[in-house]
Amino acid sequence: MIPMDKLAVHLVKWIGEQVAAGGGDGVVFGLSGGVDSAVVAVLSQRAFPHQCLGLIMPCHSEPQDEEDARLVAHHFGIATAHVDLGDVYDSLVNELGLTCTDMPTSRLACANIKPRLRMTSLYAVANMHNYRVLGTGNRSELAVGYFTKYGDGGVDLLPLGNLTKTDVRKLARHLDVPRRIIVKPPSAGLWAGQSDEGEMGLTYDDLDGYLSGRDSAAAPAIEAMNTASAHKRELPPMAPLPED
Repeated sequence: MIPMDKLAVHLVKWIGEQVAAGGGDGVVFGLSGGVDSAVVAVLSQRAFPHQCLGLIMPCHSEPQDEEDARLVAHHFGIATAHVDLGDVYDSLVNELGLTCTDMPTSRLACANIKPRLRMTSLYAVANMHNYRVLGTGNRSELAVGYFTKYGDGGVDLLPLGNLTKTDVRKLARHLDVPRRIIVKPPSAGLWAGQSDEGEMGLTYDDLDGYLSGRDSAAAPAIEAMNTASAHKRELPPMAPLPED
């Protein structure tokens, strides 16, 4: 197990090097009130103390999420900007003629608009400041495709991409992230009452145990989800030219 102090220093250095290598001047990220975004926020601030911005982007979200995002920003002195996407979301849903019911297909179509609007907002800010967009996805979520393609999956860098949710929580404790953020039930905030584990049908303990090499009764489900979501982790396939 890598010591958390060593891991934090490594990730801060990596963020700085990656942004500089691409000609960027700083970083922007979504500040959701969850533990993953809190950890990315702290690492980002250490890498770019004066060129680091967290976007708080409610979209008919739970008020507690914004309160938690502001708690993190205040606790660490992180600069933020507020972008309310509720009206934009409503307008787009109306223009598309979507009926956002509890039916799985219609609910997913509507829910996925939210992270894609956030991605658009993050890149607009990044373009204005020559920043790079940092994602908050972790190894556990990436492995089973628990992210929206071209939504929260549309980023420049993934600092937590090789850390399981368990690892992220350990790092959060080391970084002094407020306890209420660390113990908060993970949720992407896609609809009222939505939770990560409920939507995945897996607990993070089961998922992280499998990824750590332990035997798990959830292995068949995890492997099936990994296979079905492979397209999310790859660039779109390009049609080959016909042979002469």
